[in-house]
Amino acid sequence: MKLLKLSAAVAVALATQNVAFAANEEASAEESAVERITITGQVLYNDQVTALKTPTPILDVPQSLSVTTAEDIIKQGFDSIGDIVLYTPGVTQSQGEGHRDAIVIRGVRTTADFFVDGVRDDVQYYRSLYNLEQVEVLRGPNALFFGRGGTGGIINRVTKKAVIGENFGTYLGALDTFGAGTIQLDGNFAVNDKAAFRINGYYEGLDNHRDFFNGDRFGINPTAFFELSDNTTLNVSYEYIDNERFIDRGIPSGSDGRPARELDDITFADPEFNTATVEAHIFRANLTHDFNDNLKGNFAATYSDFDKLYANLFPVSFNEETNIVEIDGYVDTTQRENVTLSANLVGAFTTGKFNHTFVIGGEYLDTRNNNDRFNARFDSIDIRDEPGRRTDIERFLATDPLNFRGGVGVNSSGNETTVDFITNLNDDTEADVEVFSAFIQDEIEVAPWLDVVLGLRFDQFDIRVDNIRTLIQQGVRDITSRTDSEVSPRVGFVLKPQENVSFYGSFSESFLPRSGGQFADLPDNPNTPNDDRLDPNTSENLEFGVKWDFAERLSLTAAVFQIEQSSPQVAAPTIDPGTNIIVDENAGQLAVVDSEIDGFELQVQGQITDWWYLSAGYSYLDGDQVATSNVLDDNGNLVIAQGQENGLRLRELPENTANIWNNFNVTPKLDLGIGLTYQDESFADNGNNTTLPSFVRVDAAAYYTLNEKIRLQLNVENLFDREYFPNSHTSNNITVGAPANARLSVIGRF
Repeated sequence: MKLLKLSAAVAVALATQNVAFAANEEASAEESAVERITITGQVLYNDQVTALKTPTPILDVPQSLSVTTAEDIIKQGFDSIGDIVLYTPGVTQSQGEGHRDAIVIRGVRTTADFFVDGVRDDVQYYRSLYNLEQVEVLRGPNALFFGRGGTGGIINRVTKKAVIGENFGTYLGALDTFGAGTIQLDGNFAVNDKAAFRINGYYEGLDNHRDFFNGDRFGINPTAFFELSDNTTLNVSYEYIDNERFIDRGIPSGSDGRPARELDDITFADPEFNTATVEAHIFRANLTHDFNDNLKGNFAATYSDFDKLYANLFPVSFNEETNIVEIDGYVDTTQRENVTLSANLVGAFTTGKFNHTFVIGGEYLDTRNNNDRFNARFDSIDIRDEPGRRTDIERFLATDPLNFRGGVGVNSSGNETTVDFITNLNDDTEADVEVFSAFIQDEIEVAPWLDVVLGLRFDQFDIRVDNIRTLIQQGVRDITSRTDSEVSPRVGFVLKPQENVSFYGSFSESFLPRSGGQFADLPDNPNTPNDDRLDPNTSENLEFGVKWDFAERLSLTAAVFQIEQSSPQVAAPTIDPGTNIIVDENAGQLAVVDSEIDGFELQVQGQITDWWYLSAGYSYLDGDQVATSNVLDDNGNLVIAQGQENGLRLRELPENTANIWNNFNVTPKLDLGIGLTYQDESFADNGNNTTLPSFVRVDAAAYYTLNEKIRLQLNVENLFDREYFPNSHTSNNITVGAPANARLSVIGRF
């Protein structure tokens, strides 16, 4: 908090020194914010209803953000959201259990804050990058435009659209040293002067450094653009996704509370069973209409149908003395249909001396979600010899766990064991979710050097969950429902003492009801009321910062921020490590985990010279859990009072992270790139028992232009072959980073 107050005071003091200068500058009252030019990577798209619904230059957005363009994605060899966030300040990647994108934005873990063209995309899977114009990472207060969630930030993918009057085609083919390869195609066809068609497609064969890893991904995305009149345009698209991949949840920790390095070459999985599949059909339509020079309407509709399965065996404990690892597992399926309708009006008007840029709109979301999960059931001599022992966990020799294939193997006692996933039903739920939202924001130009942003958002979130498992097992219908109605305010200011400098502040509140896979995880404890099982997360977000375009093509952003969050979570069971029997009677109750995160971010990006491009970022994060009840010692003395920090740091929250990427133009045909990313040590669990070591990874690239149509590119990851463990899901699911590897690409157009 002291850091926040100090930095805010410094920002205000610096700004006031330049107010007198700014007040003397002439400003054109006729200049409308609606007519600002859209520039890739400098202005968040407005013609394509994406992150911000007003056409605001980055310099005037009162929060931190980073934009990764399609060219950035290709040059740095990115092929996942995880690759992008590794080079984004304040954001790190979590493991996601080997089957989904999972990120930590300013200390807030999320799998739900993903968007496509401004529309929520919270199904849990690995998102591809083949059809993107840019990726926008907005950090800080986001509730106004995105509603639930967005506490630490959001990630918005902007898809490629058809372009009128142009015919072009591009391709990319790549192969890496692990054997993985991809091919991407992008073609645009002008039908006439009022219509165009574009199609993006890709195929990727997966491979990496881990045993058994394999898979493939396929996607195709045709789009069409129609100019219905001088004032009206229509974008329509369809996307088909078909992904399959091996699930690897990493290695367990050792007795020293760090990754068990002696096991880093072992994959704890069934090579025939561990898999994730996703098939999806997604339809999108976006209609824009200019009512007049100062009023524009955007109307969007999205329908998506996802069918997902993931099945995995994974380590849950490791005993170095006995060399025994315990393996758990489950099969989970999800079928989800989403319908999203949204509309907003963006306009500009003047009242007296004040210019206004406003946006008013609403959204409707209807989700039908079916989940079921079957836990593993091992049938072995070990279990029969120990009555009461959990049947979903089996013991294997850690150095020889691969003697298990197709559901049949040999356990640590040398006995044959088999596993099935049809008898041990963990959950079966059908969830219906309806969300209605309305929002309004006014960006007021109080003076040529001062904008004030005021906004409100109303969300009504209705959830109805039918717990089919209780009907199957007990013959009793268990229907849980809840309605949350929340108003999320946003207040901000942008102070511009000069045209190339802005100081800003922003405050927002947000909430996140249960979403995504949480519909399948409802506590069963009878002491927890039904509606409490769907309690939302709540948060407050405060940020101050400065943005400075200190050279023609070079910019700096710095921000300090504070996040306070209250997060109800299902209490995990306590398990006796000797018998694997649940001994905690409170398992399944709802526990509230409060946290406070303070931080600082710095980002520099742009052309240092004509031949040197630089992108660099740094973040400092300090996040602690807050005691949700009084903590007493053995004598009954108060040690920690409720509401005080309990000394435990939030998991996967490195104190310091840094990244830098350089591109050097050596000759007219040759360019070189080199960068590094640093991540401080962090904890793999909220109990702070397991530490993920700090690491530095160096990456490099070389680009050679053969002619105006073909470029060769070589990307090298982990140039110095460092061993590192970038993320985790639990203390015993720790990701093993890839050794040095290279990818050769051919990029061209036709």
